[in-house]
Amino acid sequence: MKKFLNTLFITQKDMYLSLDGDNIVMLVDQEKVGRIPLHNLEAIVTFGFKGASPALMGYCVKNNISITFLSTTGRFLARVIGESRGNVVLRKKQYQISESEEMSAAIARNFIVGKVFNNKWMIERMTRDYALRVDVEKFKKVSAQLSDTLVMIRNCEILEELRGWEGQAATNYFRLFDDMILQQKEHFYFNTRSKRPPLDNVNALLSLSYTLLANDVAAALETVGLDAYVGFLHRDRPGRASLALDVMEELRGVYADRFVLSLINKRVINNDDFVKKESGAVILKDDARKKYLTAWQKRKQENITHPYLGEKISWGLVPYAQSLLLARYIRGDLDQYPPFLWK
Repeated sequence: MKKFLNTLFITQKDMYLSLDGDNIVMLVDQEKVGRIPLHNLEAIVTFGFKGASPALMGYCVKNNISITFLSTTGRFLARVIGESRGNVVLRKKQYQISESEEMSAAIARNFIVGKVFNNKWMIERMTRDYALRVDVEKFKKVSAQLSDTLVMIRNCEILEELRGWEGQAATNYFRLFDDMILQQKEHFYFNTRSKRPPLDNVNALLSLSYTLLANDVAAALETVGLDAYVGFLHRDRPGRASLALDVMEELRGVYADRFVLSLINKRVINNDDFVKKESGAVILKDDARKKYLTAWQKRKQENITHPYLGEKISWGLVPYAQSLLLARYIRGDLDQYPPFLWK
């Protein structure tokens, strides 16, 4: 199994990144303010517009260190990708499957099974752990609806119908999201999903979490030799990492949503950590973003037992494990792609 290394987050928007030997050097107004060895990094994520030197980008792609550029609000801008890695036969098979809606549906079905199953068990855990604080009957009703939807998804062989069932399941799940927020209710509430831009505190946290998760999944897919931009559920669109969005579907709830809920319910993040722009966009302040990213890295280092592999791995390696299983299925080593089923 791949070794879990560190991700370097650059949150200062006026910082420029350069290379010195095997080290990344951080500069503000041409003055060195930091220096970190690159050998223990697997990714660099920078919030801002100053950029990085060509020498640093060349070093990183050569050594399989991903560099992702995000805006100060956390919106994805670009990702530096080196030469294609892995077996060309694997990618040709991936493209062949993607061209067939029938074959694509066979894989997409398992992505959605994983997503709905995991959301169902998030709801079940809430009724178990917080029976006195949530409407158990309401939660059980939605859980039963998700169970019924799972049956329909498992028997579905048409992509458009799969999207319909996924949309219905997502609507039912998000009906309970506000109920899963147990603290700071006056400032943290969920009415509906707003993306570009996020219009409240909760959506600001969700958008940033989904962006970081998508980046991790895209990097994992490229590592195992797959093309992160050619998907099965999400069809081709210029500039969109469609396969990364596919694989992260089953991880949205248990990986990103649970993380956001923990930040709110444990009061790690509070209302003073946000600022509202004239456009209506709500974003984290700089100091709060550092606090958020520290918690994100800590969560990625927590160990779990992978439900299919039976091995103890960190949360940060789950995208890599799922990418590896997907590659094995496409190569024909597995009868079907095993989704990540958390319980």
